[in-house]
Amino acid sequence: MGWSFRAATGWLGAVSIVAAPISPAEFAERRAALEKRLDGTLVLFGRGESNEGVDGFHQEPNFYYLTGWSEPGAAVLFTHTGATLFLPGHDAVEERYTGRHSAAEDADVHTRTGFDTVLPLARFESEFAKALGTSEYVYALTGDEHATALKALAPLRTIDDGGRLVVSLRQKKSPAEIDAIQHATDVSVRAHREAWKHMAPGIYEYQLAAVMSDTVLSSGCERWAYAPIIGSGPNGAVLHYDENRRRMESGELVVMDVAGECAGYASDITRTVPVNGKFTARQLELYNIVLGAQQAGIAAVKPGVPFWTGENSPDMAARHYIEAHGKDLHGQPLGNYFTHKIGHEVGLEVHDPPTPPAKLEEGMVITIEPGLYIPEEKIGIRIEDVILVTATGSRVLSAALPKEPAEIEKALGR
Repeated sequence: MGWSFRAATGWLGAVSIVAAPISPAEFAERRAALEKRLDGTLVLFGRGESNEGVDGFHQEPNFYYLTGWSEPGAAVLFTHTGATLFLPGHDAVEERYTGRHSAAEDADVHTRTGFDTVLPLARFESEFAKALGTSEYVYALTGDEHATALKALAPLRTIDDGGRLVVSLRQKKSPAEIDAIQHATDVSVRAHREAWKHMAPGIYEYQLAAVMSDTVLSSGCERWAYAPIIGSGPNGAVLHYDENRRRMESGELVVMDVAGECAGYASDITRTVPVNGKFTARQLELYNIVLGAQQAGIAAVKPGVPFWTGENSPDMAARHYIEAHGKDLHGQPLGNYFTHKIGHEVGLEVHDPPTPPAKLEEGMVITIEPGLYIPEEKIGIRIEDVILVTATGSRVLSAALPKEPAEIEKALGR
């Protein structure tokens, strides 16, 4: 997978690298793989146009995975004869506000969509009725806003969950997907490093988020993978704190859980660093426990092992380490301060949906992110890396961002 280049402007003063999109051929291969597994009719609806979201239009991930289509209002119908994409027609009034979108009647629609069969959305109901005549089973995304309408079109049929069919394909990443996640990770690493350059007592959490946002967007990425978490002092002990309003003080730690989404694919990186550039003795003690737990978790990653349960899982390896090292202020083990799972899958979503029984496979991309959250000490520590499961173990995609305490202090040094 190649990259294109453009000059970045502003204070970054560097060359920005823009991720290449997934090829139309790969989307077609995904559809072919789904059709081999499909024993009925599958309907997926793309998201509609919305003027309410602050991040603009963002396609439904399962729909995008199979179609590569990022315009609103579309639907796709899979049957034993292939896939049909349905597009809304042109609306001159609407397009004055939202811009011109593709429609089935456009001369170049097959080239633009990568589909052999593209029909107006107005024909969806009749084509769905035809499909029901040859399909015993019907699948759609459960909980989808269109599910009620779909049920009305097939009142005597059970609409089964089609999400599991798509999710099972999404679990193992292709080389192009791994490249896309690596690019999003590289950009996210740059964002963390830029924030470290601006780290100082007295600045506000949102100021670091602003620096990181500039880096992500200036590097050709379209959006955050999730709302930035910049938790200093007591806020670091709040797992998904995202207000980012507090003034950071000398002597505190700050948890920085921030990553971008590039060409549709997410990353997810967390580092915990001292605001004034130096760990205190207690901070260093706890930090090294979390680091050791993460190293134990990464060492346990390999194909065939369970992700979250069992003695040989990365989750259990990290928990054993934390329980065996260090004490709280009352002399008790620290295990109760690790309050979440060891990690999650990453892809088109920062939390890609898992597929039971959640055993690791070559080609999966996951995070390993142990943490300690001790409100009594006003300390939160999390270290999170993006990990590719390989044939023999793992590769850390975010290894370029330091996490050893001495390296962090050196990077923060003035």
